[in-house]
Amino acid sequence: MGEFLATDEPARSCDSLTLRRRMAAVGQARQRRSTTVGTLEQYPSKAAVRQAVGALLLKVNSEPPHAGAVTFAALVDRYVEEELRERFSTRISYLSVVNTHIRPKWADFPLDKVKPMAVEKWLRDLPLAPKSRANARSIMHLIFKCAEQWELIEIGKNPIALVRVKGCTKRLTTPRVLTAVEFAGLLPYLREPYRTMVIVAQCLGLRVSEIVALQWGDFDFHNLTLLVQRSIVHGRMGAVKTEYARDFVPLDPQLASVLQDWRQRAPFKEETGWLFANPRTGRPYHQEEIQKKPLKKAAIAAGIGSKIGWHTFRHTYRSWLDATGAPLKVQQELMRHASITTTMNVYGRAMPNIKREANSKVVSMVLKKEKREPIAAAPKAVSS
Repeated sequence: MGEFLATDEPARSCDSLTLRRRMAAVGQARQRRSTTVGTLEQYPSKAAVRQAVGALLLKVNSEPPHAGAVTFAALVDRYVEEELRERFSTRISYLSVVNTHIRPKWADFPLDKVKPMAVEKWLRDLPLAPKSRANARSIMHLIFKCAEQWELIEIGKNPIALVRVKGCTKRLTTPRVLTAVEFAGLLPYLREPYRTMVIVAQCLGLRVSEIVALQWGDFDFHNLTLLVQRSIVHGRMGAVKTEYARDFVPLDPQLASVLQDWRQRAPFKEETGWLFANPRTGRPYHQEEIQKKPLKKAAIAAGIGSKIGWHTFRHTYRSWLDATGAPLKVQQELMRHASITTTMNVYGRAMPNIKREANSKVVSMVLKKEKREPIAAAPKAVSS
């Protein structure tokens, strides 16, 4: 049985928009069906209606339309409905990029009119950091991959594959890394439970979304391990960032003692209780509010400045691991990164004194006087 859209404009009732279509089956008369598109308040203009109907066109018609007949807006709508990742933090991040930057520029373009050079110029002119521009490019590439799968464009003709984003690996600002003295100076200015949260962040390098999602049952104090298995973003619980992020991490006896001491004072002590929950609501604290107020105020009071966030502790953790001489593979597993490249290139920056010490060891080897012959002077150039 095949379906097709009638050429009529969607019918307008007093408060809603209805899309009329006809179904045809072999040996049967055509039957009319209708689908509610939305309300007049949602789609006040014909252009808005056509964009909304475009996504329905892709689903209703059995034969894939020509790329010139499908707008990018219709493609995006179907992508959001059927393919957008379910993890809450990823979903809202992608939707933010789509709705703020991609859709306003490309919504009305037919798919065959989205050209690599035009996209590259648009990305170059966006008032975003290089990494954010690269993220926008990746999302567009993913959307057009779906267009290939749905046969809306020719397979292998993804226009975004030819788009380049220069300098996308460069950071506009260097991630903050704390010294041991700075971290110790911060703690006295933090009240509970924020103090223990910061200690956990620095001792384990967890993402803050993982910290606020911790329950007492995640800890095995007998075997000194912790299973990181969930996250909470904007008050919504979900899975951790990647499959590699779900893992056991070692629990040092000193940290275990700190946590058991906090458990005695925590408002919720049962196995299913949240480690860091608001006693009034019983729900975990929102990490964004802690960063805006208690954390930044404590940092300013400690004299280390306001440019500090939860991810500062994760960057610092990786840097301190490096300072201990931990092998890169061990660092990757403790950070729970899928790729060792992320561990090496994105997280952690050697502290100046560590770099100076390493350099001094090399210089000592070069200039060591004991049982060494003096370095011969370079031969003089022979005059012609």
